[in-house]
Amino acid sequence: MWQLPGVWLGRVILLTLALQCPGTAAQANDASPSPEPGNVQDTAPSQVLLEITDPTSGETVELNRKDLQALPAATLTTSTVVTDGTHEFRGFLMRDLLEQINIPGSQVTAIALNDYAVNIPVKDFYRFDVIVAYAMDGKRLTRSGKGPLWIVYPRDAHRALQDIRYDYRWVWQLYRLEVQ
Repeated sequence: MWQLPGVWLGRVILLTLALQCPGTAAQANDASPSPEPGNVQDTAPSQVLLEITDPTSGETVELNRKDLQALPAATLTTSTVVTDGTHEFRGFLMRDLLEQINIPGSQVTAIALNDYAVNIPVKDFYRFDVIVAYAMDGKRLTRSGKGPLWIVYPRDAHRALQDIRYDYRWVWQLYRLEVQ
């Protein structure tokens, strides 16, 4: 007879109980939003969606939706490796953001809500029209749909961007940038 290890058995029992008891998993989505960055359940214009850290000074710039939408808008139509077909992305150019915050550096570490992190050379943002998208196909990106912010490369416009190393730089659920 096949048995689950003790830890997994405990998790299965807890999950079963959670699904059977009112006020748990299924209703948790209806609870008031958590204060963590990038939580799109709270659509207040003042909510912090993106933090930008300057490791040399230790200072952090916090930007909300209103701040980000004040940057010049950019639109990009491209395919992705994680969606079917091509999509129209709307957001702002990453280089415009970096120039606005005026933190010098040659590399940016982009960090997602799930702690995925990747280093991106700043030169990418000047070589390609890389955007930070907040909408896809005319709809605001949600946390369950790779948002609220997603780094998007113009994949179809440059043969070089077909290289897999660029695919790792498409950070969805972006909430922090560390300029180095």
